[in-house]
Amino acid sequence: MITLYGYPRTRSLRVSWLLEELGLEWQYQLVNFAKGEHKSAEYLLLCPQGKVPTLYDEDIVITESAAICIYLAEKYGTHWLPEPATAVSARHMEWVSFIITELEQPLWSMGKHKFALPEPIRLPEMLPVASWEFKKAVQTAESWLPDSAFLLGNFPTVADILLTHTLNWAVKFDQKLPQKLEKYRQNMSRRPALLRALNHEQQALTDN
Repeated sequence: MITLYGYPRTRSLRVSWLLEELGLEWQYQLVNFAKGEHKSAEYLLLCPQGKVPTLYDEDIVITESAAICIYLAEKYGTHWLPEPATAVSARHMEWVSFIITELEQPLWSMGKHKFALPEPIRLPEMLPVASWEFKKAVQTAESWLPDSAFLLGNFPTVADILLTHTLNWAVKFDQKLPQKLEKYRQNMSRRPALLRALNHEQQALTDN
């Protein structure tokens, strides 16, 4: 049985969303940050950083949300990835790299300096810097966005999940999106698999 360790609306949602899209049997193991479960000896054996998500599948332990999603797609749903060694595959990896390193990074800087870092080392001055960085990155994303329903044509890929989740973070952090990107975000966010994943994660928190 696939086990996903996570916490609602963190990067673990990317993985739970893809698991639902793939129709796999899986279980969600809540890592309750409020109770310090991410610092427990048991969890640190799986993820020494004490972060989520972590995936356990047939004695394989994987961290990092993008790596987990690509692993799951390669093993259980290759239709969520372009054909390897093609121009479309190269474009897909370009999107994945850009989302993780350029688009998400300033948003996480906002999160760290608002709530994630210990309060004594938070820098309010970082917030306008991060907002400026995000606006620059989001302009690139808007210019790259095709007119098709998904990033690479008429079929969704792992990159679509990563981008949508990151854009939803942006909205939560009060960042305004360009019109075309906002329309894309809203359309992707209506997918039933995402709603099921949200409910799955929230139910785990309610039951804890």
